[in-house]
Amino acid sequence: MSIQHGNSIAVTPDTITISPGSRFRIAMMLAIMADTLQVVVFPLFVEGALSPADDILDFGIAAVLVHLLRWHWEFLPSFLAKLVPGVDLVPFWTIAVANVYRKAVAADESREQRPALRDPRSS
Repeated sequence: MSIQHGNSIAVTPDTITISPGSRFRIAMMLAIMADTLQVVVFPLFVEGALSPADDILDFGIAAVLVHLLRWHWEFLPSFLAKLVPGVDLVPFWTIAVANVYRKAVAADESREQRPALRDPRSS
């Protein structure tokens, strides 16, 4: 956001908040785009799994996913599998984000279904 003072414009540092649902949508779109690049586009132009572009993409996607969704163990096998030649044809980033989302939804549902803990003597 910017505030105008006379002829000058002052820029104020605003924080951008992203809801958890938006974070998952962004993470899923990035994971799908990364997997599509690695499966469809990169093999046409570069040497496939041995490509530095492939590795840079994997490091970048891993960093962005951890930033968006925090650290989850599902990211580690995805990252390691992407480093094995030939295995990078499986959309591991998309599978990892979908699995993190599935676990988050299950955790939210279990929190909502638990009865409130009360001291029976207080009633």
